[in-house]
Amino acid sequence: MRKGTAIMDLKHHEDYISDITVDQAKRILLTASGDGTMGVFNIKRRRFELLSEYQSGDLTSVALMKRGKKVVCGSSEGTIYIFNWNGFGATSDRFALKAESIDQILPITDSIMCTASTDGYIRAVNLLPNRVIGCIGQHVGEPIEELAKSWDSRFLVSCAQDQLIKFWDISSLPNTTVDEYRKRKKKNGRMKSLTKKAHGDNDFFSGLVEETEKKEEEEQEEEEDDSDSD
Repeated sequence: MRKGTAIMDLKHHEDYISDITVDQAKRILLTASGDGTMGVFNIKRRRFELLSEYQSGDLTSVALMKRGKKVVCGSSEGTIYIFNWNGFGATSDRFALKAESIDQILPITDSIMCTASTDGYIRAVNLLPNRVIGCIGQHVGEPIEELAKSWDSRFLVSCAQDQLIKFWDISSLPNTTVDEYRKRKKKNGRMKSLTKKAHGDNDFFSGLVEETEKKEEEEQEEEEDDSDSD
């Protein structure tokens, strides 16, 4: 600290580093890079370990899930890449969201994370099974720069290029369960609203839409039950 210089300088990426995270033991540093790879650095031994295989888009964010057993990376193409811990070389799975660049990933529970995108939407996503649970909130037409949560995971905080800091009640999100069975997609393709004004402050018909979606879901479930019985 007295010298004011870095104790370690490692450069192995070919492009910018967009995000970093460390494991619970503070031993392994993971990096997401614009060159499409995830980097693995051993902080304790002060050495570079390896780079993952190249992905088709820039890696824009990285986070640990499933009690550190899974690593998830967001990308500029709207795909979430999933790695096994100690299997950093190649992805074990991938999950494409209907989103633009996934710039932020914030774990809420071991299985649920919130993602922020340049399209202004905050999505709640379940990992394994991979599902978009719904929309937490939105900065209309503005890329989201950062996400944070309160210590008790009751509130989510977001900020964007609209110069606003927004608070969202996500107290019910940790108790959300996701069925292994994949339901048929809705015709309108609209995400389920998980908070009030999730689809924008000026959406006057949001309440009506939510009620319509509930009825459609009930009708779809009845149809699915009928088809199963046959």
